[in-house]
Amino acid sequence: MQDSTSSPSPDAALAELLEGNRRFVEGAPIHPHQDAAYRASIAVEQRPFAVIFGCSDSRLAAEIIFDRGLGDLFMVRTAGHIVGPGVLASIEYGVSVLGAPLVIVLGHDSCGAISAARAATNNETPMPENLRPIIDGVAPSIRLANARRVTDADGITNLHVSRTVDMIASHSDEMSETVAAGRCTVVGMSYRLADGRVTLLDAAPVPL
Repeated sequence: MQDSTSSPSPDAALAELLEGNRRFVEGAPIHPHQDAAYRASIAVEQRPFAVIFGCSDSRLAAEIIFDRGLGDLFMVRTAGHIVGPGVLASIEYGVSVLGAPLVIVLGHDSCGAISAARAATNNETPMPENLRPIIDGVAPSIRLANARRVTDADGITNLHVSRTVDMIASHSDEMSETVAAGRCTVVGMSYRLADGRVTLLDAAPVPL
């Protein structure tokens, strides 16, 4: 779809990711941009066409599930895809400096970090203090789910993804203006571990 200098539209970038996931699900990947010549061609400059902010889960390797290669995706990952200053700055770097027109927040089913945060927030299972930043990062989504009486694991995860989308899209004046102008789109997705399929989530803002 793209070379090292082109910048696709947000819609074109999203279509490219969805097409790559289709190939992955069907077991027909083409493994683009993984050869020695392409590696050499992007050694001086990177121009990724999407920023992927996902969970650190070892089963959520974005370059594989979207059938992409070197230089295509600017990756940011934390357990439970929790945001913080460094994460937000990294995502904005991918957009404002590297020119990526698309940001994906990638959640998945059976997320251990979200399950642990849910148990700790609801006073069911205590967590070690050194894991507190993960719990604190997910807890607002757990409390919102409780308030809305969302009890199923997938619903909670999707709510957490939607909150994260809104936080990223509005966290700075520059990012808000970029999104409002249509130069970048922030989208939530959910990944199914068993069949490898990604699903687009409702992009409507969720109250923080």
